[in-house]
Amino acid sequence: MSQPSRYGLGGDGALSPADTEAALRLLQHGDMTVEGRLVAASNATLYCSITHDDLRANCVYKPVSGERPLWDFPDGTLAGREVAAYVVSEEMGWHVVPPTVHRDGPFGPGMVQLWIDHDTDVDLLELSRGDDPGVRRMAVFDAVINNADRKIGHLLPTRSGHVYGCDHGVCFSSEYKLRTVLWQWRGKSLTSEAVDALQRLRRAFTRDGFARRLSGLLTTEEVEAVHGRIELMLKHRIHPYPPEDWPAIPWPPL
Repeated sequence: MSQPSRYGLGGDGALSPADTEAALRLLQHGDMTVEGRLVAASNATLYCSITHDDLRANCVYKPVSGERPLWDFPDGTLAGREVAAYVVSEEMGWHVVPPTVHRDGPFGPGMVQLWIDHDTDVDLLELSRGDDPGVRRMAVFDAVINNADRKIGHLLPTRSGHVYGCDHGVCFSSEYKLRTVLWQWRGKSLTSEAVDALQRLRRAFTRDGFARRLSGLLTTEEVEAVHGRIELMLKHRIHPYPPEDWPAIPWPPL
């Protein structure tokens, strides 16, 4: 395999299954070198290079030791929630979260995620307010994982048009805390594609492997809440409305 670009192993679009497997091996077993820190992040977020055999890429490393305590999420759980978001994304078949693992790193255990070089020519504000199919998928995905912090800057469009999302540490609360900039579809019918993805998730809960993976990353109550949100969305088949007792948009929204 030729040496990957800084984007990672998949060129400018969604990763192929073979590239995803290679990326996961690289992230799990590669040697990381910290190149810098993303200072705008609220938790310690390190930009690293990572190498394994003949593969090289860049990644984001968020050590548990650098997580800032939050009043509404248990300490030391944000890295696991990032991995859980990846697990759900893959099970939906949408691949909206870059390959993500939980492993030891230079500053202890944490989340390691493939770096995405997004298309800087895309106006993220315009993208977040429009009707892009990839962004609409993200809105459905966020409803499933109960994302409490979907900001505009967390959208990562690639040159091929595929849209990734990042920063999923404050997700999966058992209480309804959806907070996002993507409310333009509220109350609108889910697409047939979204219904199919939700049905795949429903079926996944009948398999031990999927539920067991989530149970290793979330509490029992949180896993049950994921299942409950899926059932609720399949029952009503609409995009959810903002919560009445929780801020609807994260601050700052960018």
